Amino acid sequence: MVSRSRTERIPLTRDRVFEKAMALADEDGIDSLTMRRLADQLGVEAMSIYHHVPNKNAILDGLAERVFQEIETEVGGFEVPSHGTRWVETIRARILVARRVMLRHRWMPGVMDSRGVMTPTMVRYVDGIVGAMHAGGVTYDLIHHGLHALGSTMFGFSQELMLDSDAPSGEDMTLMRDFVPHLAAMLEDVVHDDPDSTLGWCDDQTEFEFGLDIRLEGLERRRVATSNTVDA
Repeated sequence: MVSRSRTERIPLTRDRVFEKAMALADEDGIDSLTMRRLADQLGVEAMSIYHHVPNKNAILDGLAERVFQEIETEVGGFEVPSHGTRWVETIRARILVARRVMLRHRWMPGVMDSRGVMTPTMVRYVDGIVGAMHAGGVTYDLIHHGLHALGSTMFGFSQELMLDSDAPSGEDMTLMRDFVPHLAAMLEDVVHDDPDSTLGWCDDQTEFEFGLDIRLEGLERRRVATSNTVDA
């Protein structure tokens, strides 16, 4: 018998497309994710990808769905806790898990901002937040206000201030001292020294948790105040 070796091509599937797209975005950033480069990484022609996903936007939306599936897995499901559970601890823990996942996929906040879509698992994530708050005694009216107050923090990242996209350079800081001395003094006093926890210059873990706690504590105070008014 004559033996011969041959390399068998791994069939292209929708899952393989998304797995490779995720890896590319994680390694080199979302701008590196082009259909041509994705096809090269998969060892296929670009047109082959279109048999599984219609366009790049569909890939981005699919990646968003997968990121929130990761969050769901790490949270252990989006089930609503029993009534009377301290909702602040529940929501805080869930949001910090979401942030941990976002730090693995640092491109995700930009995709959410540019696409503006709500995938099925993303919607269920929000539904779980609403359910947990309501189970903790927060009224739907206050929950609605609270979601607006939380904003992107609910998903594990903070929308950056306009001036926070990059740390000011030495030359910029010199100019700022003359033009906006108070802002310059603040920026010179601020130190962000944990790049592994950062999704933007001012969106590091310390600032994120500070902002999250301020919002949650404020909502809990409002819940208590509202409850006392109703009971009076």
